[in-house]
Amino acid sequence: MKPSPTPVKPRNTRIMASKADELTINYEEEGVLVVKELDKVLLSKGAWATVLFKYRQWDKAKNDYGPERFSIRRYRKMDDQYRQQAKFTISSRDQATKLIEALQKWLDMPIDGAVEEVAAEAE
Repeated sequence: MKPSPTPVKPRNTRIMASKADELTINYEEEGVLVVKELDKVLLSKGAWATVLFKYRQWDKAKNDYGPERFSIRRYRKMDDQYRQQAKFTISSRDQATKLIEALQKWLDMPIDGAVEEVAAEAE
């Protein structure tokens, strides 16, 4: 038997946060938690906050949560509340792995000449 979604408050709800560590990707519609946060990492906080989320999304057709996904989101604090300004979704483990590999490669390069090295490899 497949798990049913976690019951939550009725109607569509986005919880506003006044502190960066309270930010969440959890999202509910009509009593169903359709975006379920599994973990998060605060990458930066202050007037602008950047958060990396790990989550799963409810799949109505399968009556189950889909595969894990990842999202980087930027929030701006206005009127003592954080509001989402931008997001980038990493939709698969494969895409996440490629992103990690590219970032690690760039971090391992010397700062001077890094652009030239990347351009030379692309040829």
